[in-house]
Amino acid sequence: MDAERVRLTGTKETLLATLHARALDAESASPVLGDTMAAETVRRIDYDFRRTRVTPGNAPGVAMRARQLDAWTAEFLAAHPQATVLHLGCGLDTRVYRLDPGPGVRWYDVDYPEVMELRRRLYPSRAGYTMIPSSVTDPEWLSGVPADRPVLVVAEGLTMYLTAEDGIRLVRRLVDHFPGGELAFDVISRFGIRLQRLNATLRSAGATLHWGVDDPRELERVSPRLRCVAALSVFTLPGGERLPLGHRALLRVVGLLPGGRRMMRLLRYRF
Repeated sequence: MDAERVRLTGTKETLLATLHARALDAESASPVLGDTMAAETVRRIDYDFRRTRVTPGNAPGVAMRARQLDAWTAEFLAAHPQATVLHLGCGLDTRVYRLDPGPGVRWYDVDYPEVMELRRRLYPSRAGYTMIPSSVTDPEWLSGVPADRPVLVVAEGLTMYLTAEDGIRLVRRLVDHFPGGELAFDVISRFGIRLQRLNATLRSAGATLHWGVDDPRELERVSPRLRCVAALSVFTLPGGERLPLGHRALLRVVGLLPGGRRMMRLLRYRF
C-alpha cells in the first residue's frame, strides 16, 4: 500500500503532532491511551514526523488528555445511549473507533475539508458516523445536524486556536441549537497563551494560539444554561507517573508558578 502524502501547514499541521504523540504512546512499554490505530496510521503517512518535535518523553501528556476526554465521552454515552456526539476539530483523532459507540449514537466529526478528505483516505466508514468538511467557526454546518437528542460536544486541542470572539460565538450556537447535553474540551490560560513561543511544535508548524481561558465561569456567562461540572488540571491527570523524571520535575515547577496549575485544563459543562 502506498503511503499517503500529507502536506499541511499552520494550525492544520499540528494535528500530525497529536497523532504522533498517541502513536508513540501506543508503542511504549506502558501505554497511557493505547491507541494502536494511531500507530498504524502514522506508518501509512508520508510525512517527516520529526517536524512535530514530539518525543516518547512528552507523548504521555497528550495521551493523558485524550484518555480523560474519552472517559467523559464514554460516561455520557452510557447515560444517553440515544445521543448525538459532535467531535469538533477532530483532526486524525480515532476517538469514534476507540469508543465504538452503540447503534443509537449519531457521531459527527467536524474539521477543515482537506483534513476530512485525508480522514476519508485513511479511516474506514462506519454506521452512524458522518464527517462534516467545514471550519468549526462557519455557522452553516450546524444547521445540518438534527437537534432531537442530547448532545456531547467534545474538542481536543481546538479552543486555543480560535479567537475569543469565534469561540464564544461557537459555544453560544451549540447551546442554542440543542435541547441539552454537555461540552468537554481543553483550554489554555492567558498566561499559557503568552508562553506559546516556548512551544517547539507550534514554532515548527508556524501556528499561533489566541484564546486563553482563566476561569471556567467565563463560559458560564455565555449562556445562563451552562454550568461547569468539572475543571481538571492537565498537570494532575492520572498517568503523570509515566512521564520521564525530567518532565515530572518540570510539571512540579509549573505547579508552583502563579497560575501554573491552571495553565492547561480540561473543562466539562452541562446545559
